[in-house]
Amino acid sequence: MRIVLAMTGASGSIYGIRLAEALSKEALFLIVSNAAKKVIDYECKEEFDVIKDKVKLYSEDDIEAGIASSSFNVDAMIICPCSMKTLAAVSIGYADNLITRCADVMIKERKKLILVPREMPFSAIHLENMLKLSRIGVTVMPTCPAWYHKPKDLDDIVKFVVGKILDQLKIKNNLYKRWEGV
Repeated sequence: MRIVLAMTGASGSIYGIRLAEALSKEALFLIVSNAAKKVIDYECKEEFDVIKDKVKLYSEDDIEAGIASSSFNVDAMIICPCSMKTLAAVSIGYADNLITRCADVMIKERKKLILVPREMPFSAIHLENMLKLSRIGVTVMPTCPAWYHKPKDLDDIVKFVVGKILDQLKIKNNLYKRWEGV
């Protein structure tokens, strides 16, 4: 599977990093926004340094990259974490950088696009943008972990969210304990 993963300037970069690790067996193209670089440096630089040389890495300014074209033919795109700025740009088709251009291509080609917003509380504008995108087939997955798997630490919570994203791509994983009933 050929997947574009974009990380934007929302807090929660560890979600994108763990997702990149989980997708290491796929053809992965990673875009990191300028704001994400700052957040990564603050939140989890060491973890990012481990993955950055293992993937094809792009800047949001690399608008001429092959992945910006529908002829490049990727299967899916995930924006994780997704800032509300990026979510808003995607919702109105404002394709001014590589991240929003790739998302625009996924929408027009009717391919799998997953946005993982990391913000709270949601304003009415945020909710309207999410609803608009959901209505056209975009999957919106805020980082809302469950507790039935009895997480022991923050890594268990991150694994749950990453596992649910992989489930959307139909990529088998055992990152979290699935509900089996009481």
